[in-house]
Amino acid sequence: MGQKQLLKKLSEAGGISGYETDILDILRQEFSLLADEMRVDTMGNLIAVKRGRDGPGYTIMLAGHMDEIGLLVTKLEDRFLRFATVGGFDFRVLLGQEVVVHGRRDLPGVIGTRSPHVLSKEEREQVLPLVKLFIDVALPHEELAQLVQVGDVITLRRQFTELAGNLVTGKAFDDRAALVCILTCLQHLAKMNHSWDVFAVATVQEEVGLRGALTGAFGIAPSIGIAIDVGHGNMLGVSEADTVKVGNGPALGIGPNIHPAMYSRLVETARSYEIPYQTDPIPGRSGTDAWAIQVAREGVPTALISIPLRYMHTTVETLSLKDLERTGRLLALFIANLDEAFAHELGLSKANPR
Repeated sequence: MGQKQLLKKLSEAGGISGYETDILDILRQEFSLLADEMRVDTMGNLIAVKRGRDGPGYTIMLAGHMDEIGLLVTKLEDRFLRFATVGGFDFRVLLGQEVVVHGRRDLPGVIGTRSPHVLSKEEREQVLPLVKLFIDVALPHEELAQLVQVGDVITLRRQFTELAGNLVTGKAFDDRAALVCILTCLQHLAKMNHSWDVFAVATVQEEVGLRGALTGAFGIAPSIGIAIDVGHGNMLGVSEADTVKVGNGPALGIGPNIHPAMYSRLVETARSYEIPYQTDPIPGRSGTDAWAIQVAREGVPTALISIPLRYMHTTVETLSLKDLERTGRLLALFIANLDEAFAHELGLSKANPR
């Protein structure tokens, strides 16, 4: 399956934080075609292993989270549903969204509120709080109560769309685009000779606290780790210093969350193979799986690669397919060139191979 088709499939699937079953099933099938071993840990992370030529020894963990932000039913009120958010939402974009309520059966619905014609002037000029919004699935209360209960999850509904200039738009590119990159990396590695074992991990519950990466890194205890996530793409109204350019290649994080030698080796690899890249200064907490991987056990030399993405945490997230291919190829070439000398530079040991 090509990158575009795979991203479409993953984007349109459901799987909010803590309820990743549907997206997990799709990823299990895709990773099984490329991995030597595969398992799902207790937390729900999908761990696919591609063994290196040297047998048990040094290991690298690649992490991209499979969960997406979503909603949760909190109350049935007449023929409508009240809801809470799971993960970080911008309330400005909720009104008018199409959703799917995952009750006894999936129910299409819309997020509505009172028409602007009946609002006061002050209300019309404000962002509506969550308590003013509700979901309408167009069922009478009696039937609604039979199909939906408090605690049922709700996903936003959006069709994957191709734009001009090799750009695409849709929901949940944060962070399923990273999983496309990791699968692309494994496809490249199938034709390469690499010595380190690769643990490709689709993590859970990143949007509510990096939980999958925290437990996954502890269990795997990798020699090094790379988190792949998304970074804020260039757009109107945001300074150039706070964004990375869509279509200009992956952004390599630099700062306290990133090991300097990992950053330097990624830069060296990108330059050697003429892969366009950008530098993304991150002076504090990155807010990504890299933050959890770095402090697992006694510490893990970690890097962060970000895919430039516009309109993060909306249903119209937008990215360039070129950046996905470049990211997957950079990962594969980085891994193929890992050797004993780099391990010694990082102070690594094979004492406890996994």
